[in-house]
Amino acid sequence: CADPVSDEDLQALREGILLRGEDSPTLPARAERVDANTLLLTITEGRYHQVKRMLAAVGNHVEALHRLRIGQVELDKALEPGEYRELTCQEKDSLA
Repeated sequence: CADPVSDEDLQALREGILLRGEDSPTLPARAERVDANTLLLTITEGRYHQVKRMLAAVGNHVEALHRLRIGQVELDKALEPGEYRELTCQEKDSLA
């Protein structure tokens, strides 16, 4: 985050936020402060640029974003930026 994240901002993220142009608020997120400007944010839906828009809604913005996993599929730590691997059948099934 560009600016330190307040306790009030964390609580708003945890409760769900009405994003600009949307009719319903986001589902509650799990938001944990790693340090003053770093969050570990877990969301359960994937709206368009949701994380960036959620932070903007509390008056902040994202400086860098790193996805750790999608559903049960965790990012392979052996992959370099830009590399990829095929998903296993089990991983594909978990995303269906």
